[in-house]
Amino acid sequence: MLVVNRFRVPAERAASFREDLETAREALAACAGYAGGEIGRNVDDPELWVLSTRWDNVGGYRRALSSYDVKLRAVMTLSQAIEEPSAYERVEPGTTLNIGSPRSLG
Repeated sequence: MLVVNRFRVPAERAASFREDLETAREALAACAGYAGGEIGRNVDDPELWVLSTRWDNVGGYRRALSSYDVKLRAVMTLSQAIEEPSAYERVEPGTTLNIGSPRSLG
């Protein structure tokens, strides 16, 4: 699965935000199920940043967000993301796509 977190950061905060985002990525990368990730900045709008991560599955990503180290080192930064859906399923030839429906809690 893919997770795309976008951030709007004023130019004067760019250097410190970059460090915070790198720390967040490092914390996520230490978690089981992490498959890779990148930090980027928009070429046309330098106040727009992205943290894109790849995960083995949605469970690995959700467990990572619950880990103590991620809560300590990443959640404060991740909470600054633009509020929009961020989790995407990979679409490869022949894959069955998720069906959007309410989930039952039991």
